[in-house]
Amino acid sequence: MAKKVLIVDDEKAIVDILKYNLEKNGFEALEAYDGKQALDLARKQDPDIILLDIMLPCMDGFEVCKALRDEGNNVPIIMLTAREDETDKVFGLETGADDYITKPFSIRELLARVKANIRRVSVPMAVQEEKNDNTIHVRDLTIDTDRHTVYRDGKEIELTEREYNILQLMAAEPGKVFSREELMQRVWQYDYFSKDEMRTVDVAMRRFREKLEKNPAEPEYIMTRRGAGYYFAD
Repeated sequence: MAKKVLIVDDEKAIVDILKYNLEKNGFEALEAYDGKQALDLARKQDPDIILLDIMLPCMDGFEVCKALRDEGNNVPIIMLTAREDETDKVFGLETGADDYITKPFSIRELLARVKANIRRVSVPMAVQEEKNDNTIHVRDLTIDTDRHTVYRDGKEIELTEREYNILQLMAAEPGKVFSREELMQRVWQYDYFSKDEMRTVDVAMRRFREKLEKNPAEPEYIMTRRGAGYYFAD
């Protein structure tokens, strides 16, 4: 069955180009031209990924993204922005977007991002674990690798699929330092990316710590090795 892509942009020419190229590559394309229509289609049609412009009538892309995340909808969202302003990119990631791409962009790059984000959700990342042991226990954390759930002191922590994948990867190899490049390749599943795009990892880690750590300012689990990357402290 073809994967469903919801395209949200108020410029019909952009929607038409994206729809043509997505359908040419085997995707089913849905169209929305304002924020409210996008939110309605996302709820009713359950797309596999959303391409979401920031500047929209009725509701902007940030509001649409936040509304979906507040409802517990973890559909991958790629923000489309016409501005290079880093504030827009960071704010988009902090409201729950998985990725961003700046206009003008190449269709090849956009298709690669779409496929990577869908693949990440469709094929859960393998974890190194002992045979017949479907949980990882670290102090007060329990990671259930069958159900993709995480508990601290017996209480479930609500994580996105990407946050779970980060934890699963790092907890399987405690003490190993994962560079931003390695995390982009293994969790985001991107083959190529710019230095600017690696800031995505830092923003994601900050959001992740706010959920996982009792005191994000003094983390116990996800640690930073300055100049090198991140590691899981066992």
